[in-house]
Amino acid sequence: MASKKTGKSTVAVVMGSDSDLAIMQTCIDTLKDFGIKPIVRIISAHRTPKVAARFAQGAAKNGIKVIIAAAGMAAHLAGAIAGWTTLPVIGVPLAAKEGLAGLDALLSTVQMPSGVPVATVAIGKAGAKNAAILAVQILAISDKTLAGKLARLKAAQSKDVAKKNAALK
Repeated sequence: MASKKTGKSTVAVVMGSDSDLAIMQTCIDTLKDFGIKPIVRIISAHRTPKVAARFAQGAAKNGIKVIIAAAGMAAHLAGAIAGWTTLPVIGVPLAAKEGLAGLDALLSTVQMPSGVPVATVAIGKAGAKNAAILAVQILAISDKTLAGKLARLKAAQSKDVAKKNAALK
């Protein structure tokens, strides 16, 4: 969903590497399901720290309201972004081939110092989807259309569980 004032996206999805796109596509697709076309970027907290800082510092003036940041291993991207902006940052920890099945990324993402919060979701694909839904929930506070879409999603999930339960009988 584009900002009514600027016509720009209200959500940014940033990831540390193009190898993260396979998992983060779930996040991007979920945002699109809600009518939000995110800005998607590859930015490394370690290899392009100045780019990360500029992106985070300019995000609000560019119409972004929520930033979703995904990284594996050291997973400093979400924290680095959060250090440069006052916008809500949602961190998605990712499992790396060389890592500890994502546990290293989870701890790096969630263990932020006081005053620099990063909302952290589950590791991997489930986390990517939840990051998108959390971003929509944040935006829905002031957007009745998104709030209605969220209510329909919750109702559909409830109906699906009831259907599965009925099938057990």
